[in-house]
This record gives sequence, structure tokens and C-alpha cells, in this order.
Amino acid sequence: MKSRLAMTVGDPRGIGPEIVAKALADPQVGERCDVVVVGPTGAGVSVGQSVGSWSSGASAAVAGKISGLAIERAVAMATAGEVDGVVTAPIDKAALLAGGYDFPGHTEMLAKLTNSRVAMMLACDKLRVVLATTHLALQDVTRALTRDSIIDAARITRDGLRDWLGIAEPRIALCALNPHAGDGERFGDEDTKLLGPAAREANIAGPFPADTVFVRAMRGEFDAVIAPYHDVGMTAIKVASFGSAVNITLGLPFPRTSPDHGTALDIAGQNRADPSSMIAATLLCASIASRVRSRDDPPSNADRPPASRSGGRPSRAR
Repeated sequence: MKSRLAMTVGDPRGIGPEIVAKALADPQVGERCDVVVVGPTGAGVSVGQSVGSWSSGASAAVAGKISGLAIERAVAMATAGEVDGVVTAPIDKAALLAGGYDFPGHTEMLAKLTNSRVAMMLACDKLRVVLATTHLALQDVTRALTRDSIIDAARITRDGLRDWLGIAEPRIALCALNPHAGDGERFGDEDTKLLGPAAREANIAGPFPADTVFVRAMRGEFDAVIAPYHDVGMTAIKVASFGSAVNITLGLPFPRTSPDHGTALDIAGQNRADPSSMIAATLLCASIASRVRSRDDPPSNADRPPASRSGGRPSRAR
């Protein structure tokens, strides 16, 4: 059974319309997904759910407004059960704000729209990275990085790895905040006084220095690494697999994925955009949606084992 997905066009000034069209043309996507494109008419790709019209040369604020409306529509469709998951093309954060949506990115907007505690994961075949804090100025990280933010990230990550990715016993590591995990508090005491106790309480490993923990994960020691702030985690995953990694919002009531890159305004409209990450995001969203359906849907009568001859309940395999 195909997964039915909503796919937003993203910022129509960028490469979103192009990578959406290229993803829809991919044979694997066609075999595994029924896609409803959500976005404006006139952006260069056919839409199934229109959120207005687009004309070349419109302002960033108009583009941001359209982007926000598409996200809202896709979330509403998923919440109503009209689609199994959501795939989002890139948005421009400044344009989103100019369009009237005061969110630093998709992750925070999706959390607000669904009233969910979420975590941002970037995943590829080599590495999975989850952020304990997301889009913040570096000077604000130490205020936002708390016991609760680390424990929440660990819980959401563990649930996501189990329920969405099928990893029965996830092995999760925490990346340190300071160089060499503080080096005995010579370079700060946050790792010994905050991150260490939180990791033990969350039953995850670490904190381990950033210059080794991602290598250890790539060698198979951990299923995911929780990074204390955006750039240390995103740099690791994008160096490992830029262009083929997928952004997954863990903790939502439905799967949501997106490519690992931005709007690429500089090459928009030139037919140069690589759709690899968008295709990977679509296929992963379909895979997660299929797993969730298999878990949540009761078996049909044809799938049930026959009742015993005594008329009792069917025996269960052990």
C-alpha cells in the first residue's frame, strides 16, 4: 500500500519547486507514494492543494507568507488523517518572518502547530544527529541547554529510533559542550555539572568530546548523537553526507521529513538543483508512515490465525 504524503513547495523563489518536480518524477517515489503537492499556483509545479498564486518577482514577504500557509495546510491534512506524513521543501527563515510567521524554522513551527515536544534529527546511512537546542545565537545556548532539554531530547530520540526507525534498543551518546568535555573543568564546568548528570539520568552515554563522538558513531558504536547546539551537530552530519541526509522532526504525531539543504536562491530557476536529498526525504517519510500504519492498524480477518478447534482464542506465537 502506498503512503499518501503532503509535500510543500517551500519558498517559491528558491529551488523548492524544482526539487519537488524532480522528486515526483523519480520512479521509486512513484512506486511508493501518492503525493499531494501543497503550495502556490504559478510556481512551476502542479499543486493539489493551492495556498494562493505566485508570480516571479514577488517580494520575500509574499514568499514567506505562502511558505507558512503551505506548512499550515500540510499539517492540517496530516492531523485530519488525510495524509500519512509531510515532506517539506526548504524555506527562507527571514522571508517566513517577513510573511508574518515568527518562527526560526520548520521545527519550531511544527511543534507549535501540533502542540508537541519535538527534536530535530539529521540522518544519513553513516550518522544520526539530534539537537538539544536548535536555532539560537551561540551566546544563548548555555541558557537554553538545561537538564530538561537534554532529557527531553534523549526521550524523544529513543522513542523515534524505536517507533519510526525500528531500532529496538537505541544506543545514544551525548556530545560535550566544551573542548575536550571541559578537560577536568579547565575549559568550563558545564560538562561535569550539567551534561554528565543529565546523561546519566536519561540513561545515555557521555558527554564525549565533539572531536571524537561523531567518529565513534560513524564506526557503529552509537545509533545517534545528541548535540548541545546547532552548528556542532549540523557540521558533523553535513560533512559526513551533505546532499543525501534527511531532516526528521521527531516527536510529532505524524512523520515529517525534509532535505538537508536550504533554498539555494543563487541557482533557482536554472535546472541545476540536485533532488537527491528531497527524494531521500520522501522515501524515508513513506517508510516511516508505512511502519506506523503496520504498528497501529489492527490485522484484518485474513491475517488472523485460525481459532483453535476447541473454539477458544487463537494461540499467540511466543
